[in-house]
Amino acid sequence: MEIDKKEKQEINIEEKEIVKCPVETAIDVLAGKWKILILWYLRRDTLRFNELQKLLPRTTQKMLIQKLRELEKDGIVHREVYPIVPPKVEYSLTSYGKTLKPIIKDLYLWGEIHKKKNDK
Repeated sequence: MEIDKKEKQEINIEEKEIVKCPVETAIDVLAGKWKILILWYLRRDTLRFNELQKLLPRTTQKMLIQKLRELEKDGIVHREVYPIVPPKVEYSLTSYGKTLKPIIKDLYLWGEIHKKKNDK
């Protein structure tokens, strides 16, 4: 059975690896406003889940848990569970997560400039 030219091209396209731009990779990891805000609040302190929830009142518990798990899976946030009753869970930035601190600070500064520009 012989493969025609068109089929060969389709096979070659499927085999080629699509190379992502590093910015696209970063956006994939940090997409959505909740992840950026979580990182903003964790930049200085270790926080318990309830503390984060109070700082992010417009997010649901389910959404906050989901975003924290995604950040943990990506090695950006560390989750520490203490074996006590009631359960105590704390979140902090990993050393890898701390590499995002200057980027988060720059986003904050840009946001200030943009807000002032639009408030005129």
